[in-house]
Amino acid sequence: MNNSQTQELADYSFESVVPHTGTMVLLDQIDYWNDHELHASVTVREDAPFADERGIPAYVGIELMAQTIAAFGGCRARHAGEPVKIGFLVGSRRYTCSHSYFPVGARLCVQIKEIIRGENGLCVFECNLRGTGEHADIAASANINVFQPDDPEQFLQGATL
Repeated sequence: MNNSQTQELADYSFESVVPHTGTMVLLDQIDYWNDHELHASVTVREDAPFADERGIPAYVGIELMAQTIAAFGGCRARHAGEPVKIGFLVGSRRYTCSHSYFPVGARLCVQIKEIIRGENGLCVFECNLRGTGEHADIAASANINVFQPDDPEQFLQGATL
């Protein structure tokens, strides 16, 4: 993929590539994506879901990573001319975070990279979250396992893999 294609693809709005709506869209924008990774960002706001006077609890970092993975799948689908489908967070491994909260005003960048893609829809992503500017000391990481069946509706109705 060349740079002009990558720039064009970065122009997808977050809402157009994830199956989330309204206040459950936690990230602000897609900064970059290609065939194997996506970078997204968010500024922590006091009216954000899960926020309190300290900011957003660090455990929400897993959801920020999961939504970044969802955006990756959505970008890939839109680029292929396919509809955006839901996926399922199967689990996370080794989630570590430098802080217990992400403070209001912090700009966070989330980077995900696909490291394993199975034929059956199971994937593993290496995920990193970093603060910028005065919050550059914020860091979180995890490997996240996801499942995206060919037909999510049929899967939800109890079909077997």
